[in-house]
Order: sequence, then C-alpha cells, then structure tokens
Amino acid sequence: MKESKETKELPKKLVLLDAHAILHRAYHALPDFVSSKGEPTGGLYGVSTMLIKIIADLKPDYIVACYDLPGPTYRHEAYKEYKAGRKKADDALVSQMKRSRDVFAAFNIPIYDKPGFEADDMLGTIVEEAKNPKKIGGVVDIVIASGDMDTLQLVSDKKVQVYTLKKGINDTILYDEDAVRMRFGFGPELLPDYKGLRGDPSDNIIGIAGIGEKTGTILITTFGSVEDIYKALEKDKKNSYAAFKKAGITDRIIKLLEEGKEEAEFSKMLATIRRDAPINFKLPAQEFRAGLDMQKLTALFTELDFRTLAPRLSQVLEGKVAGKAAKEAKMEKEKADKVAAEKIDPSDFKKVLIALWLVKSDLTNPTLEDLYAFTGTEHFEEAKKIVFQKLAERKQEKVYEDIELPLLPVIDRMEKYGVQIDVAYLKKLGKEYHATAHELEKKIWAIAGGEFNINSPKQLGEVLFDKLGLTIKNAKKTAGGTRSTKESELLKLAETEEAEGKPSIAKLILEYRELQKLLGTYIDTMPEQVDKNGRLHTTLVQTGAATGRMSSTNPNLQNIPIKTELGKRIRTAFIAEKGFDLVSFDYSQIELRVAAFLSGDKKMIDMFTSGGDFHKSVAAAVFGVPEEKVDYEMRRRAKVINFGVMYGMGVNALRGNLGTDRAEAQKFYNDYFATFSGLAAYIDRIKGEAARDGYTETFFGRRRYFEGIRSKVPFIRAMAERMAVNAPIQGTEADIVKLAMIAIDNYIQKENLSDDVRMLLQVHDELLFEIREGQASKIAPKIKALMEAVLDPEKTSGVKCVAEYAAGKNWGDI
Repeated sequence: MKESKETKELPKKLVLLDAHAILHRAYHALPDFVSSKGEPTGGLYGVSTMLIKIIADLKPDYIVACYDLPGPTYRHEAYKEYKAGRKKADDALVSQMKRSRDVFAAFNIPIYDKPGFEADDMLGTIVEEAKNPKKIGGVVDIVIASGDMDTLQLVSDKKVQVYTLKKGINDTILYDEDAVRMRFGFGPELLPDYKGLRGDPSDNIIGIAGIGEKTGTILITTFGSVEDIYKALEKDKKNSYAAFKKAGITDRIIKLLEEGKEEAEFSKMLATIRRDAPINFKLPAQEFRAGLDMQKLTALFTELDFRTLAPRLSQVLEGKVAGKAAKEAKMEKEKADKVAAEKIDPSDFKKVLIALWLVKSDLTNPTLEDLYAFTGTEHFEEAKKIVFQKLAERKQEKVYEDIELPLLPVIDRMEKYGVQIDVAYLKKLGKEYHATAHELEKKIWAIAGGEFNINSPKQLGEVLFDKLGLTIKNAKKTAGGTRSTKESELLKLAETEEAEGKPSIAKLILEYRELQKLLGTYIDTMPEQVDKNGRLHTTLVQTGAATGRMSSTNPNLQNIPIKTELGKRIRTAFIAEKGFDLVSFDYSQIELRVAAFLSGDKKMIDMFTSGGDFHKSVAAAVFGVPEEKVDYEMRRRAKVINFGVMYGMGVNALRGNLGTDRAEAQKFYNDYFATFSGLAAYIDRIKGEAARDGYTETFFGRRRYFEGIRSKVPFIRAMAERMAVNAPIQGTEADIVKLAMIAIDNYIQKENLSDDVRMLLQVHDELLFEIREGQASKIAPKIKALMEAVLDPEKTSGVKCVAEYAAGKNWGDI
C-alpha cells in the first residue's frame, strides 16, 4: 500500500514562547542592567540570552511569541480576586515588557495576543490548532518555552513538550509526558485538577483550604480528575468511605472535600488553559533562520549595549558552539581575519577605534562591529570619516592627539617587555594555599556537622540557615528569592557569631573563598602564562574604561589584591630580572588633589598646599579639634568619606562603611559638607551641568556622556549623577597618569636609556619599572620629577602632583 504524501511529511519544530513568563523570570534573575541611554535592560538581556540558548538547544524551524495584555481577562470576570495577591509590577519591568516586542521583531518572531485572554490561552489554542496541519500550514512538533509550570498541562507525549527554567536563565529542563508523570505522579491532563484541589497562591486560586500537595497527589493518583473524585466520593459514601480511607484520606479531609466541591470545580476552571481563544494561527511564511536579519539585530543589541550577543548568535547560527575560551579565541581570530580581508591597515584600525571610544566613552574596548554599528555603514573608510567628524564635533581632537595617540608606542613597548615571574615561588605558594584551603574545608565541615560543597551557594545556604539555624540581621535575598551567601552577608554573620562568642563558620568560609579566588585567578594560572624567559605579558587596554583609565587583561594585573596578607604575597612573585631592580612610582592622594583644584574648595586647597597629613587635617576640621587631638578612629572616618565623595557615596553607603547608625552617618555627612562647602557646591554644579549638557569634562577636556542623566526612572538618574560626579575626578587622574607615561617614555628614548630603564606596568596611579642595578638613585628622581611636572601648579590653585617611589627585588617588598 502506498503511503500518502501527508504521512511522508516530516514534522517541523515550532517553539512557542511564553513571553511574559520568560521576561519576568529574567528580570528577577539578573541585576538591574541599564544601557548607556539610561534604559533598564536586565530583563531584555535575559530574554535575548534565552532566545539564543533556545536556538542552540532546540534548533527550531519556527518561533512564535505569545503575550499577556494589560487589563482583566475572562478569569477576572469570573473571579475578581484572580491574581489579586500579586504586587504591582515594577516600572522597569513594565517598560521592558513593552520593549521586548522590539527584540522579537528584530528576531523576526511573530507575536500573538488577545484582549481578555492570557498568553497561556494563546499557547493552548495554538497547540490545539496544530492538530490540524492543513489549517495551520504544516506538520509540527511543539516545544513551549516558559518560566511558568502551568504550561505543563499542555504536554502531549513528545509532540508537545515544555522547555522551562529550573533556576536563573541558564538552568533549563525539557518536559515530555514521561517527565511530567515522573515529577507529579500523574499525567499532564490532570494538572488543572491538582490545582483545583490544592489551589495556587501565586494566582490566588483558592482550591480547597486544608488540602495540600501530598493529599492532592494521593487523591489524583487514586481517583483521577476532580469530577472522578466526587463520583467516587458519592459512590463510596455507602461504604463509610472505605476506599478513601484505604488510600489514607482522613475523615477531616473527606469533610473538606464534601464542603469544598464548588471551590474545587471553580478553581480547576481558573487553572485550565483555554484552547479556543479567538485567534487564527498560521505557521510563519518563512522558516525562522531564513527571515533573520543579523544587521537589524546587531543594531538593536548595540542600542541596548548587548555587545557580546550578536557574535554569540552568529556562532550559534553557524553551529559552532564551543567552550568559552575556544569561542573567545575564535572570535578574536575572526575579527582579525575580517580586518585583514577588508585590507584595513592594523595601525589605522587601532587609531580609529580609539577615536570611536573618545566619541562614545561607554563603548570600551570597541570592535569593528561596534564601529560599523555606531556609524551605520560597513565600509571602513566611510566609518572612519564619520568618527573623526564626531571627534571634532565633540571637541576631543586635543585629547586624541596629545594623550591617546602618543601613548600607543609606549603601551606596545610595555607589552613587549612583560614582567619577570618567580614561577618556583608561585608553585610553592600554591601548595601552601591549597593545603590551607583543605584545612579550612575540614574546619567548616566540622562546625557544619558533615561534608558539603562549600562553593555551592544553595548547599551553603541550607547548612547555615536550615541545619545550623543561623540568622543575619536585615538579611538580603538573591534576585531569585533565595537567602544570599555573598560576602557582605557573611561579614554580617561573622560579626554576629563573634559577638555571641560562637565559633565563626562565616569567617572560615570567607577565608576559604579568598584562597580559592587567589588560587584560581593567579597562583595556579600565571605559571602557565609565562614565556620561555619566564616573563608574563599582559594586554594593556588603552580604551578599557569609560573614565579614561586603562585596564589589563590576559591576565588582569591591575586587580591583584593588596588589602589582605594572603593577596599581598602574590606580588612577591613579580621580580626584577637579574641585574635590575624593580622600582614603583605612586601618585600620592592624586584623586583628592584633583578634587581640590577642580572644586576650588579653599579649605581643601590650603590643606594640600600647606603639606601634612590630609586625612588628619580633614578630621580636625570636621570634628572641630586640634590636629594633635585627632585619634585613629577620627582619621579613619575622615578617610572613608574623603574617598567616598569621589564615587558619589551617599549617607546609607557611608553608614555601612563607618559601621555606625544612620543618624550618626547623616551628622558626619552634613558636617563634612558644611566644612567643605566649595566641594559641595562643585558636586551640585557638576550634576546640573551634566543634566543640562549631557556630559562632563576632565581638566584636560576628555568628555564622558551620560544619557541616563535625564531618565525619568529615579535610580537610573541617581546612578548617572554618581558617575557624573566621579568622571571628571577619576578621568583627570587617568589623563595625568597617561601624560606622565608619555613624558617618561620620551625621556627614556631621548636619553637612549632603553637598555637600562623599562616601563612594565600601570596600575591606575602606580607605575612599575625595571631599572638597571646602580642606576635607580640617578634615574628615579628624574622620573619622579616628570610625574610631578604633568600639572602646572599655577593652573591648579597651587595644588601639586606629588609622586613617591621605592625600590626592591620584588613587587611585594616595595
């Protein structure tokens, strides 16, 4: 017998997106991301990431999105309290829900919605209509992607499955009918009945009060649907409910069932997904990939500052999914190949990207794709012309020509030199730290009363808060609602344990975490990264920060910890080559000096021009005591707020850093700005200018733009204001260091000292050199003088740059 054409047709895969559920889950699982324009984007990033994961994991032929709409549904008309317990959605979530339609449009994903119905009803109706291939235009297998378990009732064998989020946005599970039965003990078709009995607090579905998960499951697995349960109950009444009692159902539950029939039937109705919503579903005219416009998507991702997503999607579409390191290496090679294919001069390319970064400072470490997305063209020469026009319009030519361009050869030389590493020392340190970590692990397990994975936040939370019953005052939770075990929470717990005289498991965990980070980031990895001469070559990223600061990568040598003894010891591994000394030069309190002359605050300026201990002088002024009466705690508090001001620290942050209550922090804050009224006026002025002009400028004219400064969302505007206060100060400091590097390099080249003096590293306001033995006493004072000459005191109200230096055979000793 011949098979019909219809039976030969292989099913396509249709993915249905429960848009609201996915976005809601992503919004609460991710931090409050904000674009450079001030637009909240955390949920949008999660949705975009989830879409890419769906494309990679499920390989769909078609994708369709289903939406809830504002306003009541037929369920609200039947029961006005439906979902009444849910709090009003955050404004940031609402705005992203609206914006998410742009994401789906860019992905070429059609949207279905209908007033009076929920997204679940769209999903149910499409599942129902897909039973008729002629009606929808093809044979399909369906996967519903959702963050909501309600959709499991739609599962049917392997023809309709649900791909849902277990936690976060990356941990997923695919449910077919067998998986649903394994989880609940009964089939998908009985899930509405289960809700009819036990209710659903999240949707304010009442069910039968007193019947929970366990009893609901017994009733469903023993008797079937709500209707079947009541038929069995009526029939079993003559036998004194023998069948129910045999199943473990008590007289109390039987009475609840009898009294709650109406509630059970009504709750089941509310929980049942409709399959007859008034929509006319058709498969999209094109398969998903055929209609995907990467240029449109890249433009949207650029607008939202999702710079890594377009390359990631390209990799997935090409079927080239590998490990993170392999992906990054391949992407870097592809970028280089693209530059070569377009016959772009690499030197010219680098200069254009620096100009782009100066024009749009939030676009750190920009790429060719960023250049084309910003200029709206895919021709390098045309893009170059547009960028330099913008550079002139934004008055950044002087910064480009005087600071950034002359720095290029300096950085090239530093990267080429690298820095000598004592590999044997690191390996010895590694053995010691691994042994210490193992001992800490045993101590933690001893207090916990058993072994567990200390690196698992979930297991750690269960041990601390459930097993040991520990509590933290004002404890915070993660975005997903679980109890947080991050550092700040463990510090609070350690203080509580110490005050109560208990053995501090939290303190041990913090020590263990520090060791694990040091081992994984530095001690175990750096020996593998040195060259044949034992030198480590980091990449210094000139365009690494929006403020103008440089960054370091592969590895990041600007982030080696120095606040703890465990971290400091790593610096001992950085050594001078034989016949050389390491010499470190450091600007003294450079950001505070910058704040003094930028603000024009007379008291601050007087304190710096008269010399002495600045923090002590500030403490004396704020606390109203002579300097000789300033104690350690007064000076510490002054230091906290001195540096906090640079980053827009408010009263709450000050309270936490001082370890005091809000009232005392507020008084200290008020007294500080009453004392330094010029600084207070400067901060207000900067905020006002940023709101008016959209940008701030450093002493040397470097601009940083703040699109969020005019946002109607308060937390976005407040964040932009904090950055606006910090940008001129930190940016001026960055400019000073870069100008010093240029001046020192010019001196080295002019005096033919390249064989005797090597600039190795820049760590914000510190410069590390290798200087030939016996030469440091002559050369170091000259370098110090060049660093201090970057600023002309006549232009800075007499405030000078002050540099200090020290020499040794390793970075730790100096």
